[in-house]
Amino acid sequence: MSVESMRRIELFRWMLRARMLDERMAKLKAQGEVAGSVFLGRGQEAFSAAAGINLRPGDLFAPLIRDQAGRLAFGETYFDVVRTVMGRSTGPMRGRDGNIHRGNWDIGLLPMISHLGAMVSVLSGALLARRLSGRLRSGDLDVGVCSIGDGGMATGALHEGLNVAAVERLPMVLLVANNQYAYSTTNDRSFACKHLVDRAQGYGIAGRVCDGTDADACLREVSAAMSAARRGQGPQMVVADLLRLAGHGTHDDMSYVGADMKSRYADCVPVFEQRLVHDGVMSANEMSSLKDQIRGDIEAVITQVRGEAQPDPDTEIWSALCETQLTTLRSAVA
Repeated sequence: MSVESMRRIELFRWMLRARMLDERMAKLKAQGEVAGSVFLGRGQEAFSAAAGINLRPGDLFAPLIRDQAGRLAFGETYFDVVRTVMGRSTGPMRGRDGNIHRGNWDIGLLPMISHLGAMVSVLSGALLARRLSGRLRSGDLDVGVCSIGDGGMATGALHEGLNVAAVERLPMVLLVANNQYAYSTTNDRSFACKHLVDRAQGYGIAGRVCDGTDADACLREVSAAMSAARRGQGPQMVVADLLRLAGHGTHDDMSYVGADMKSRYADCVPVFEQRLVHDGVMSANEMSSLKDQIRGDIEAVITQVRGEAQPDPDTEIWSALCETQLTTLRSAVA
């Protein structure tokens, strides 16, 4: 089997794992086992997974709520996800925070800040700290990947952070998932430029566009952008055109999305599955076996987590970070 085929299979596996895990978390919510909402990456798996499989140890990743595919590919476990969503004390947030803010400094996975544009500033600061400490050297650089949506592109924090990254020529890749809606606000009420990638020129950075419903296109453009950043060519922006195929969260029925809009955008997961079978990269039986394996793995995790404790407010240590965590954080940034 060719390297290209193996790469495409790897991409699809992370897309499928993310889709099936998201769907199972939504079912747990419907069953009353989740406090708060569940946020689904349906329709954005190809773009997110393309970043995740290009990340390597030493890189930094600042994902958002629809980046389950990239998170898993970068090393987040089913246990971290399920424990956080179900509010267990054994999870990375110890059951004390919303189920979307999880991270893992040990692997360079930055916890998400609710004010989405702020993560660009956080990542810029982390990369600049590495440069000042001598960790970022010329040549094959560690990179930082930051995800944002079309709505988050309008925030002041993003502008300030991206401007710093551009001026300092930091090895950052900004993934912009243009899913057509800033919650329920359409593109034509969010920005006036012809396309969001036009903004790259204003910052003096490279910009690329891909069809976010086409997994091969996502892999091609994101891989090229991350390679350019590693070579020291400064920040890279990749804008993927796609549609969020679920509400903002499970609390949102997306009734504001018309049938015409839905008809314009394909679902990247079944499209890529059909393409891989058509190209002879995977057989239908292999697809079925893969789904069974993923389903079994997820169910085993849920079964274990159901038996784990929720946080006890009488015994919980309420400090945000213990000394061990602070030491890990400092070493990750420095």
